Amino acid sequence: MKRWLVRILATIGGIAVASAIVGGLYFAVLVRGGFAARDQPSALEARIASAARSMAVPSRAKALRSPIAATAEVLADGRAHWADHCASCHANNGSGDTQIGRNLYPKVPDMRAAATQSLSDGELYYIIQNGIRLSGMPAWGERAVDDDKDSWALVAFIRHLPELSPDELKELQRLNPRSSDEWREEQEEEEFLRGHEKPAEPKSEGRGERNERRKAHG
Repeated sequence: MKRWLVRILATIGGIAVASAIVGGLYFAVLVRGGFAARDQPSALEARIASAARSMAVPSRAKALRSPIAATAEVLADGRAHWADHCASCHANNGSGDTQIGRNLYPKVPDMRAAATQSLSDGELYYIIQNGIRLSGMPAWGERAVDDDKDSWALVAFIRHLPELSPDELKELQRLNPRSSDEWREEQEEEEFLRGHEKPAEPKSEGRGERNERRKAHG
């Protein structure tokens, strides 16, 4: 075998062994520290995850440009979808500061930051449609197509997140899903503000009070 080929193979083998050693040591450190989701990913993990995400998006998808303009109607559609599907993890303002977002591993990113805003339209669309494995990001698209208007409206809204107005935040809060208890509390507050006070709840009697009442009535 030629010497140059032997040297190349030896170099590749050395790199593979070194990578395995480094990877093994890093894995050992992770195991020793546990796999708690509360931890903040290390810089190395963040770089690996970012690279993996970039490689996972096909080149064709990266090159896609939004086929719809960010009109008021499109942003309204995106806002409604965001409030209903995304805000529970990403927060209404895109900060990711929610109970779910803070406790995922990796943490939910700030969608207003450059790391997200620098992604192409196609990358955002592909992530919305197909999700990201091992991240908590689900696939929202029902099929692998490039013309899902709901997802493109979300792309437009994500671009708009850094410029959200106070009125838009109030609208998002109104559109957020509510439990039956939350709806009831909100309706009671509205009734109170209209001047219809909530009827006082009957006060429960203690045993001594019941005995005194019975004595008074013979």
